Amino acid sequence: MELATSSDLSTLASFALTSVIIELTPGPNMTYLALVSAGEGGRAGFATVAGIALGIAVIGVVAALGVTELIHTSTLLYEGLRWGGVLFLLYLAYEGWRGPGNETVPEGGDADRRYFTRGLVTNLLNPKAAVFYVAVLPTFIVAERPVLPQTLTLTAIYVSVATIIHFLIVVLASQLEPLLNNQGIERVARRALSALLAAVAIWFAFSTAR
Repeated sequence: MELATSSDLSTLASFALTSVIIELTPGPNMTYLALVSAGEGGRAGFATVAGIALGIAVIGVVAALGVTELIHTSTLLYEGLRWGGVLFLLYLAYEGWRGPGNETVPEGGDADRRYFTRGLVTNLLNPKAAVFYVAVLPTFIVAERPVLPQTLTLTAIYVSVATIIHFLIVVLASQLEPLLNNQGIERVARRALSALLAAVAIWFAFSTAR
């Protein structure tokens, strides 16, 4: 009951709407989910969504404990996360552009763990997520009420909104998989999405610079 009464309904609704707007803004998660789902299918996409959700949730809990404030105020930590995220996105774009080649492609549980891990790492290395929890989320906190339960409630709402939107992206993008069974079409689409992901990584580098 503590979580349910930590903030009034209008505040929660406003925060949910803000979360929707933020998640509908094109970014690394949206682009990578489209790349994975269109090329590898819904199962790989949903595994990635699960990793993304856990990453967002972890950062939210860390924010509730005050650690993200340290990241936000430390240039070294912030820049380390920022460039780690940029390089990881560029690596994913390179791998998507190159394609599987002659290497063994993992299947089943191994593939699920692979995409889950990538979704998780991409978000743990995303300083914009930390900034969101430091700069945006606190504006929806009611000063007269306990901060921790409010932060956890708002984090749960944000993770839920993000996961629903990411789920829909996977469903839509995975519909293209049958079309991409044609090797020529698949290669063009995969490289186009990989180039877009690389562009997002470059935009990410500039947009997160201080």
